[in-house]
Amino acid sequence: MGRVAIVGAGPCGLSSLRSFSQAEENGVQIPEIVCFEKQSDWGGMWNYNWRTGVDEFGEPVHSSMYRHLWANAPKECLEYADYSFDQHFKKSIPSFLPRETIRHYIVGRANKSNVRQYIRFNCVVRYIEFDQDDARFTLRYTELITGEDKLEHFDYIVVAIGHFAVPNMPHFDGIDRFIGRVIHSHDFRDARQFTGQRILVVGGGLSAEDIALQTYKFGAKSVTISYRTKSFNYNWPLEIEELPLLNRIAGNVVHFKDGSKRIIDAIILCTGYKHHFPFLTKDLQLVTANRLYPSQLYKGIFFKRQPKLAYLGMPKFYYSLPFFDAQAWFLRDVILGRILLPNAEECSKDMKTWREREKRLNGSFEGIDFQIEYARELLDATDYPHVDLDAAAAMFKSSQRHKQKNILEFRDKLFTSSLTGTNAVALPKGLRWIDAKEEEILYTD
Repeated sequence: MGRVAIVGAGPCGLSSLRSFSQAEENGVQIPEIVCFEKQSDWGGMWNYNWRTGVDEFGEPVHSSMYRHLWANAPKECLEYADYSFDQHFKKSIPSFLPRETIRHYIVGRANKSNVRQYIRFNCVVRYIEFDQDDARFTLRYTELITGEDKLEHFDYIVVAIGHFAVPNMPHFDGIDRFIGRVIHSHDFRDARQFTGQRILVVGGGLSAEDIALQTYKFGAKSVTISYRTKSFNYNWPLEIEELPLLNRIAGNVVHFKDGSKRIIDAIILCTGYKHHFPFLTKDLQLVTANRLYPSQLYKGIFFKRQPKLAYLGMPKFYYSLPFFDAQAWFLRDVILGRILLPNAEECSKDMKTWREREKRLNGSFEGIDFQIEYARELLDATDYPHVDLDAAAAMFKSSQRHKQKNILEFRDKLFTSSLTGTNAVALPKGLRWIDAKEEEILYTD
């Protein structure tokens, strides 16, 4: 059965580990598994780290997590089918949760699954290549505590490091002479540092949306969102406005394509991330834009040119934690021999069908349906516990409608778990999300 290397102990890596532990609990013999995690603890992107740039070992800081982040989807859409929120917290809690509470839940299942035994912490993978003669991968890594470099061989590689660690950094005329601070959202840590300032947020995705709200929530004087393709068109408060993409900067004055200009104190680039895998040889690296179905991955998982190399969590996603489980269970069953991959021609045909379907999508609702159907195909092929995907789709869409109606209040909405039937409760003390600013609004006791 061989050896399996999992790179990363974030949500994707933990889903993969849990899939194997579930099989072992059911009496199935599993391969030898080694998970390499460069951080000192598990949780991946959900680990808040005050550091930016490099960590204590001089390694690039992986996490883009900021201190006061809250989930932008109801927890009822994030629920593991084998580990409910009720099971973890022993009480009903709100639908929208702060980052530490989500991490507590993710780690709770990992602890219960006893998967820590497979993880080597403070170990950074440096290089992976495939030996055609040996039909195995050679993996080199460094133990950061000792500084020792080591080499091992594996039959399968699972890349589970996500794609929110290497910023996409566009250039704008005059940005190098801007009188103020410029950061990428990767290095955004605490909105309080922007209190009383005039902020420019560049971008049109979820990071731009949320960081605009964060800086407003913690007292920015004004927030201008500069978009490239289309505006959010939310019912923003008066302090937040949207303008077309900037075209140049002069001192602290930013000029926009519609001819308008604003005096700005700080610029936050919410311009996305690159899929970046420098530890793999060039022939093994996934190259893709942020899309729902990466073009080089069969079933969104298996690298077309080398199917013993798998990538988890690479698509753009609406659905996250159970989505990672769907990929992990399918991958596990391929490794265990329960699912046989078709030949290269059939793989290409299947991938083309999904990509063509993706091209026809119009709007977020159709994107949600696309991803739900993709997850359904994976889950139906495995023994993953039943999850109501139709209910998840309905909740995603309902949340989107709430957001469009009132961007400041959508996180105050309450949903019902399709897994347990439990109704969510409001925040304590009558708080609204916009007023909940301190870490004590957690559910980790």
